[in-house]
Amino acid sequence: QVQLVESGGGLVQPGGSLRLSCAASGSFFSIYTMGWYRQAPGKQRELVAIFTSAGATGYADSVKGRFTISRDNAQNTVYLEMNSLKPEDTAVYYCNARHVITTRENWGQGTQVTVSS
Repeated sequence: QVQLVESGGGLVQPGGSLRLSCAASGSFFSIYTMGWYRQAPGKQRELVAIFTSAGATGYADSVKGRFTISRDNAQNTVYLEMNSLKPEDTAVYYCNARHVITTRENWGQGTQVTVSS
């Protein structure tokens, strides 16, 4: 089991950038698929980006070309670089870790991202 702590959220103007970080405690970080999800008020939580243990990445259509997910297995950290931010990107962003064998999931506490002028 891993514990996840997100950081890097905040208030940014439209067109701006933010980088979110998710630090994981525990062992064997490399055998977890890591993902970023977000939940806007009144909406369901949705997948934003994913980075598998095999090195593959995937993105929601709404963020393709603007967001980049990366991971540093040596530092047990996953990042989400967000560029060209839009007001509709406003949400609480959550880090997720899913064990590749057991499929057990762990969630961080979330970090607020607000895009507004």
